Amino acid sequence: MSTVASWPLQAEQWLDERGKGAWIAAMILGFVIFWPVGLAILAYMIWSKRMTSCRSRGPWRHSRAPASVHARRHLSGSSGNAAFDAYKAETLSRLEEEQRNFEAFLKRLRDSKDKAEFDQFMEERARRAREARADADFDDEADLAEDDGADRHRHEARRAPASHRRGGEDDDRPLEARP
Repeated sequence: MSTVASWPLQAEQWLDERGKGAWIAAMILGFVIFWPVGLAILAYMIWSKRMTSCRSRGPWRHSRAPASVHARRHLSGSSGNAAFDAYKAETLSRLEEEQRNFEAFLKRLRDSKDKAEFDQFMEERARRAREARADADFDDEADLAEDDGADRHRHEARRAPASHRRGGEDDDRPLEARP
């Protein structure tokens, strides 16, 4: 292979030997010199997972398990000191119990808040329904009062003597039929 074709491989090996900081410095330098070079280095770092790999992580560095699983594995092992192991087990169980109690408390709190909001909604809905019924009843009573007043006026006009009626005529025929 010619030296022109092998220099990217040599540069990659050189940067790998120096770690993640060298890759970041090369990317920044690439952006400063000519932005597409920095972008190409960044894309290569992401594609080859150079940013996520770390040689100092230990035996599970390629594992996809979350860090909490690794912590539990580490914490579940015996330290060799029986008193400390008992204390650690007691503390962990107490913390787990506190966490369960706290989560139950939060659930009760959310449930009571939901119930309070629902009760408030139902009260507002009932109040609006009562107000709507009261407005409808008031309108019906006002309409009946107007109708009663008009009917009463008509009945009084029929009972009044002919001299008091409008026009003073005894003729009950419609106006068009009158001479």
